[in-house]
Amino acid sequence: MKALDLWLPAWLRRERETPTLGARHLVIAVCDHFEPLQAGHKAGALERIDAWRRGFSPAVADVTDSGGQTPRHTFFYPMEKYDREIVGAIAALCAESACELELHLHHENDTSENLRRTLREAVDRLASHGALCRDESGALRYGFVHGNWALDHSHPRGLHCGVADELAVLRETGCYADFTLPSAPNRTQTRIINKIYYAREDGRPRSHENGRRVVADREGPTPDDDELLIVQGPLGLNWERRKFGFLPRVENSDLTESNPPTLDRLRVWLECNISVAGRPNWVFAKLHTHGAKPENARMFMGEPMRAFHRALADTAERDREFHYHYVSAREMVNIIHAAEAGHSGDPGQFRDFRYRRLNAAAPAS
Repeated sequence: MKALDLWLPAWLRRERETPTLGARHLVIAVCDHFEPLQAGHKAGALERIDAWRRGFSPAVADVTDSGGQTPRHTFFYPMEKYDREIVGAIAALCAESACELELHLHHENDTSENLRRTLREAVDRLASHGALCRDESGALRYGFVHGNWALDHSHPRGLHCGVADELAVLRETGCYADFTLPSAPNRTQTRIINKIYYAREDGRPRSHENGRRVVADREGPTPDDDELLIVQGPLGLNWERRKFGFLPRVENSDLTESNPPTLDRLRVWLECNISVAGRPNWVFAKLHTHGAKPENARMFMGEPMRAFHRALADTAERDREFHYHYVSAREMVNIIHAAEAGHSGDPGQFRDFRYRRLNAAAPAS
């Protein structure tokens, strides 16, 4: 059923905010649930990372967005499988490119206290490789993807988490945003779809089933300490790709070898219209993948992705009001906060609005 009962009603009753006249900007981030140890051994994991180090920069060397920036890629590494050499190799890849490294975690039957310790240790380890970012106070901050999609103990059978106050623990330990959703067809999918919103922990599972949308020109104080920014990717129906000739296919933002980015998928992402309320001309497409899989890596560094880059450039050439921006997960959140603070115009100028990438070089492994 692809969890249709959870999210399809919201899709059917969606309301679109009409873009104002003038330039339209698409902000694109790829959040990679990067799990190289699925190769089965450390040598295989290092080989998969080396394939990215050898292939990614050459593949995008002649590709730029509307602002002249090359494509970004954000690797969310599963820190329960931390290995200094492996993470050092990913950090080296990021230092050599426009890629960034953030925090991914799988856990089971966990507790708040243990999760808090785990996250703090993970932040320190990633920072030792020159990863993550700092806020205006100098505090370390991180982006998060939950393993097995089960953010805030959201699995209906209680699997893959255990921490019913996870949103509060994430915020307390420096998480600047969660990038887990959408999770359809998994039953952890929320009924809120295609939104950028703040969720407040209520002490029960699935606290992020409720929240308040991020609003441009926001007045008043910054979000409370118990509110976590939730950045969702597009979730909807693609009528241009039909199953059995008449059923629309589900679009859930996943990029794979068998389902690479294409113009028809782009049209669905734009239709989902994920934006900050009051800033409809900035549309956000947070996409995800499992890029450590060799077949998906080949797609990213091969012709399918090059064809998509060309299609974006051609679209912008034909429509001078359409602009697109390749960003990291961190840069996407900075642009969201810039909109919230009342800024407009070219979103590309706000890549470092609140959170700045660490400048430390990756240490030798």
